[in-house]
Amino acid sequence: MRAFAGLLDRLAFTPQRNGKLTLLRDHFRDTPDPERGWALAALTGVLSFDAAKPAFIRKAVEARMDPHLFALSYDYVGDLAETVALVWPARPGANREPDLSEVIDALRGASRAQVQALLETWLDALDADGRWALLKLLTGGLRVGVSARLAKQALAALGGVEIDQIEEVWHSQHAPYEDLFAWLEKRSEKPTANAPGRFRPVMLAQAIEKADFTRLAPGDFAAEWKWDGIRVQAVNERGQKRLYSRTGDDIGQAFPDVLDFLNFDGVIDGELLVMRDGQVASFGDLQQRLNRKTADAKLLAQYPAAIRAYDLLLDGEDDLRILPFAERRKRLEIFVARAQSPRIDLSPLQPFADWQELSALRADPPLGDARLAEGLMLKRWDSIYEAGRPKGPWFKWKRDPHLIDAVLMYAQRGHGKRSGFYSDYTFGVWREDANGDRSLTPVGKAYFGFTDEELKLIDKFVRDNTTERFGPVRAVRADRDFGLVLEVAFEGLQRSTRHKSGVAMRFPRINRLRWDKPAREADELATLEKMLTE
Repeated sequence: MRAFAGLLDRLAFTPQRNGKLTLLRDHFRDTPDPERGWALAALTGVLSFDAAKPAFIRKAVEARMDPHLFALSYDYVGDLAETVALVWPARPGANREPDLSEVIDALRGASRAQVQALLETWLDALDADGRWALLKLLTGGLRVGVSARLAKQALAALGGVEIDQIEEVWHSQHAPYEDLFAWLEKRSEKPTANAPGRFRPVMLAQAIEKADFTRLAPGDFAAEWKWDGIRVQAVNERGQKRLYSRTGDDIGQAFPDVLDFLNFDGVIDGELLVMRDGQVASFGDLQQRLNRKTADAKLLAQYPAAIRAYDLLLDGEDDLRILPFAERRKRLEIFVARAQSPRIDLSPLQPFADWQELSALRADPPLGDARLAEGLMLKRWDSIYEAGRPKGPWFKWKRDPHLIDAVLMYAQRGHGKRSGFYSDYTFGVWREDANGDRSLTPVGKAYFGFTDEELKLIDKFVRDNTTERFGPVRAVRADRDFGLVLEVAFEGLQRSTRHKSGVAMRFPRINRLRWDKPAREADELATLEKMLTE
């Protein structure tokens, strides 16, 4: 457990991607089986323990210390695992420190009643770092800045192979991954990738720059809308149906309405959307379905999901990835028409004569689905389907973000390395009531887009101008004559009955701090409402 705890601690305080990559590679190289395999499973989100609940952790610590003192400590630290790790009053004479594999083996077979006793025994035996790692493992909230993709990249670095090779075999492997490590260390042959229903590594696009248009010929490219959903890979191979996210996570259980209608033999690359009567709904509707393990009948009826297909990777037994996009597109059109699935339609191509015409289309999409698109995709007609992000064949041309000036209203303490700062910001704009009185109404929340130095400045502003406290949240002074104005960038806007303002933002982030601007000059809600009708 000590090696795993040390890894998590170093990862949490290493902001650079390459630094994290080195830490992971070295851990996988120096840690024996099965410990490293279980660490890999934890970092890639494979592990979950239904019998371990945060309530058990609270119950255990409140039995050891004054509940009021713990509540005060939790309020200050802002993170349950970190708080318990620091304040846990260990009893002398505890058992030896457990290995990571011992913890996992015990938890996988333990009942809820047994978890309580195991938890207290382990917390007594571990130091503060070990307790923190244990609690993060139990609750599934590692939050150390490591994605499944980065962990796989570290495996590729360990074995001196391309990450595509890791992706090809990943779904045929199971924790603690002894066969995978044996191959990477040249102790055995490569595991078979020929598993029906497996994931194929996706092809990604580069953001296009203004200078690129001078060297690119319009006739070499196809254009289609960049749909505002999530990238998925729909598989029906030798009777095995799967629905994968772009990172290879199997999300099929959460979308049975889509999975049941994969009535074809092949692999489609497309966009998962909520669609009603053939019309795309906003991303906010899709969010009601995301990050869930299952979906009940009510959710399925209110937010019906479907796939808008834009590429074909496998047609029957034919692997089409080596074919040019023009040929794959023809095969896709035939494939979708033949499948006649009520949950799959075809992403239409957008004809254009030159870049000026396409630019005008991007800036002012026609009425209908295109109004909800994030922008355009450009794909070379002769491009093969190449895993990763190759330079040149595919480009994404997103629409320019919207910008508004809003006033900071509330700030919440962050997590992990930000747990000592107020780093999550709720902001609002001015609203005028029937009597002509103006007040601020919240319209969004953002927690990135600013530098570490700016974070320190905002944190000081929050502490110096707090008007009320609500646990880890502080209300900040914000009125006509005083307030911190934030320039907020966002990708889109939609109506929302869940928000008091009636609007919800897509991907809001802090674009810059407007220390120079008086709060009274921030934007009005009417400005946002006008955007909804444009």
